[in-house]
Amino acid sequence: MLEKFAPENIKSYTKSQLNVLCDELRVTIYDTVMRCGGHLASNLGSVESTVALFYVFDFPNDKIIFDVGHQCYPYKLLSGRYSRFDTLRQAGGISGFPKRTESEYDAYDTGHAGTSVSAAIGLAKARDLKGERRNVIAYIGDGSFNNGLVYEALNSLKILNTKILIILNDNGMSISPTVGGMYDIINQIKESGASESIRLLESFGLTYLGVKNGNDLEEMLSAMQEAKDLLQNGSVLLHIATKKGKGYEFSEDHPTGTHGVPPVGSPKDKEYSEVLGETLCALAEKNKSITVVSAAMKEALGLSDFFRDYPERAFDVGICEENASVLCAAMGAGGLKPYYAIYSTFLQRAFDEIIHDVCAQDMPVTFCIDRAGISGADGETHQGVFDLSYLSLIPNLTIAVPKDTEELRAMLEFSATYSHPLAIRYPRAGRVVFGGENKPIQVGEWEYLHKSTSKNGKKVAVVATGERCLIIAMKILKNMQEQGFDFDVVNARFVKPLDRQFVQNTDATHVLTLEDNVANGGFGQAVSMAFMQANKGCAVKNYAYRDEFIPQGNVAALQGEYGVNCKEIEEYVKSILV
Repeated sequence: MLEKFAPENIKSYTKSQLNVLCDELRVTIYDTVMRCGGHLASNLGSVESTVALFYVFDFPNDKIIFDVGHQCYPYKLLSGRYSRFDTLRQAGGISGFPKRTESEYDAYDTGHAGTSVSAAIGLAKARDLKGERRNVIAYIGDGSFNNGLVYEALNSLKILNTKILIILNDNGMSISPTVGGMYDIINQIKESGASESIRLLESFGLTYLGVKNGNDLEEMLSAMQEAKDLLQNGSVLLHIATKKGKGYEFSEDHPTGTHGVPPVGSPKDKEYSEVLGETLCALAEKNKSITVVSAAMKEALGLSDFFRDYPERAFDVGICEENASVLCAAMGAGGLKPYYAIYSTFLQRAFDEIIHDVCAQDMPVTFCIDRAGISGADGETHQGVFDLSYLSLIPNLTIAVPKDTEELRAMLEFSATYSHPLAIRYPRAGRVVFGGENKPIQVGEWEYLHKSTSKNGKKVAVVATGERCLIIAMKILKNMQEQGFDFDVVNARFVKPLDRQFVQNTDATHVLTLEDNVANGGFGQAVSMAFMQANKGCAVKNYAYRDEFIPQGNVAALQGEYGVNCKEIEEYVKSILV
């Protein structure tokens, strides 16, 4: 049925056919995610509500914005993308998130939490001003409903005088279990129909409808029609309760572990997050001032054991990245030593707070920045390729990049007595330990991983930051040594401050920089400026990512395609040394 499904025909389906359609959606999503990886549990829970949406509303004339987009797979399958769904999250394939360039059914690109209500209001105002007739829907999970941007949007709803439908998909989860005062309000409504809590939501100018069983198709069909009718008079909040992972027992029982899953058979590399969790637990045992803060991602960031062993010093504030940053700054002002673990792409949301609250006050906050650099299959919204650029311009902030998991451990141990803002950024997987004795961590000091013995008049130093780029440098070195060439390889484990002694003292005539970050404002440009100011007369060439948003795909392939290409670098070095 799904293979031949056409969205314009769904209104002729019987209830029995719609139930079969739900079953086929679940099977297709499960099978595809097992092959391609992706977000499983959240999409399994949204099947019935999505089928009901298609049955009652008229897409693509009606517009829907999926908050984050973790629930959009059923929508993609029902909107004409079944034949390409087996390319999910692959290079050139179907995105794991809504994409306007992918289909006319996708009204707005998402990937970060909390934007859907603002976007729905904006689309609704565009509709009103153009005199169009269409419904606009924001589909948002209870985890995202904690995000402060939602309340900025709701604050504007009456002022902007428009009508939208908000579907609150309440499954008790973000990636981690949902926490916070707003979720307590939602939960009170779900459990006891608390009228005071309903009045709070309705004070924003919404008609509250709920709580409806989001996994009961018949109830969903009725609720969607009722919501559509109520939209004639004003904005509506439809509150539905769903089971994350619905239909697959293991996913239902382990919604956190099956939120995002790798393809079956993928190698399990040691993750930097494991080392983070282990080391912070060991440090916290000795240092009672150490605290840990997470924005709804404690499991994904390796912090489960810390939350278990030190619950009084572990804080999950939900999907509220700005709040988490200010919380850490204030903890520092109060004499604590806070660690804020977060993905690179989500730290972007707290840019102002990093500047104003943490760094301007010179607070002893350590940012543990996971998934830095190209993240791969999640695409543009999740590539962590901007942090070196936007963090480097902030005074008082030291930026460290470990060469491997063992150096991360050393940096964390160093951080425990460091009394200023510190950012440590690293990718997800740590496949390589470079070995040898790690040089003690000194702020702004780099280390040679290999020192050339060549007596050639021209000398090259490849200065790379982070494991991925150092792997590339060492791979090129090995290839070129077999051809009789040699060059220095330097581990630039501090991006800010730079190693001024290296700049002053290197005997290299040519310096190449490699980074897992965009070129604009990045490490390479800082090195180029340092050599220019030192008036060294050394040629500097930067390898970093072009000024483009990087799509989904294989990490290594994307690195090469977007500016950090092994073959190109090797040929350039060879052209110097020949």
